Amino acid sequence: MSKILEKALKDALKEDKITMGTKQVLNSVKNSKLIVLSQSVGKEMFEKIQSNAKKEKIPLVNFHGTSVALGRLCGLQFRISTLSFTSLTDANIKSILKDTETEETK
Repeated sequence: MSKILEKALKDALKEDKITMGTKQVLNSVKNSKLIVLSQSVGKEMFEKIQSNAKKEKIPLVNFHGTSVALGRLCGLQFRISTLSFTSLTDANIKSILKDTETEETK
């Protein structure tokens, strides 16, 4: 997993700049800077979030792990299938996207 994403997650959690949960993320797509989806998201919901994100020009990151792994990465004891950053610098977004692209090609 991307170290940059991991650090951004921890910082965003401390500052409460993150939205967790599929329904909450869908409702707050306009306020999002970056959306992270785990492999546990259902196909219909994935497509719904993806189309909303495209309309708003918000980048998506596919987390290569389950919702349990994403929850653990956030330091939480429950599953998180979807989350979005409400505040993230453009530099961080670019480096996270670049990092995840590099991982996918490996």
